[in-house]
Amino acid sequence: MKPLRILVDSFADRDLTNAQMTNGRDIIRRLDAKRFHVTVFCLGDPDPAVAARANTRLITLPRRRQSLRIFREFLWGQHKILFYLKSSPAAAWYLNVRSAWNDGRVVVGTVESQSDLRNEPTIAPEAVRLWERTVLRSDALFSNSQWVRESLQREYGLTSRVVPTGVDTRFFCPAAERSNLRPRVLFVGSLRPFKGPQVVLEAAARFPGADFVIAGDGPMASELRDKVQTRQLANVSLRGVLPPGQIQRLYQEADLFLFPSQWEGSPRVILEAAACGLPVIARDRYHVETVVDGQTGYLVQSDEQLFQRLEQLLASPDLRRSMGEQGRRHIQQFDWDRIAGQWEEIFLQLAASGRRGTAE
Repeated sequence: MKPLRILVDSFADRDLTNAQMTNGRDIIRRLDAKRFHVTVFCLGDPDPAVAARANTRLITLPRRRQSLRIFREFLWGQHKILFYLKSSPAAAWYLNVRSAWNDGRVVVGTVESQSDLRNEPTIAPEAVRLWERTVLRSDALFSNSQWVRESLQREYGLTSRVVPTGVDTRFFCPAAERSNLRPRVLFVGSLRPFKGPQVVLEAAARFPGADFVIAGDGPMASELRDKVQTRQLANVSLRGVLPPGQIQRLYQEADLFLFPSQWEGSPRVILEAAACGLPVIARDRYHVETVVDGQTGYLVQSDEQLFQRLEQLLASPDLRRSMGEQGRRHIQQFDWDRIAGQWEEIFLQLAASGRRGTAE
């Protein structure tokens, strides 16, 4: 039996930290090379695990006209499934011509955030329109949580199946011991208003006996630096964007994970933090399934409740330890090995059914 040929519309570069790119690499490296041939794009140095995988074709894109090269692969590439379709010009061109092309391939799109993008001011209207013209026109749609699935149905009337985001529980694992003299609180994420890094600074001002580490970059970076200096928040450290190995160490060195984001799907960083044995405080607004309220951390309704729960955890090393251990056990069900196995079965089903068999 010949391997099923899959084109992954993602970049396999080792240094790209975008969540979708990272998820794509994690899935690719785990697909059975005997059953699946994978083609994926690359801008620079590829992820070593992807490059070393058998039955893998890396397409290095040129400096110019990258969309044309991707479009050409969509049209003439020898693949049965186009997976992880991005919101891009190449995807829009392909979807516009494929009915006439009649190639019979199955296009698979993933939705990894809630679907009311029009209500988020940091997302440009043209970006929303491109997303609607590409990902939402896929033959088969998959959401990464039940909340995201319900949001897609509510906003667009589209059905999808749920396949969770995964985490590498061997790489993201607890440290042998934590020896901080003061509790250390970690935030990892894009520095945008809806992610809540400004709430982390407010927490640092309220709890000067703890240290707060913020890893990430974004439109609010300079504003946050100014506030740290103006408010003389000596207990705040801004680390910027870091490679996976350094992010792993931040998790292992922290005592708890604070994620005040208001608008999400199923955040990858929560899985990583829990896999490293950290209790997590997050919002209850997007019904995150990777936190069990009161057992592996807390889901809060307001900033004030967030500060109350933070105070509880800062005051009790035993509670942090207990919740962190439960979180580590809970997150094992989201290990990438399990999730990649789900994708393998889905790919085989889609290949067998074809485009006309993808509707629920």
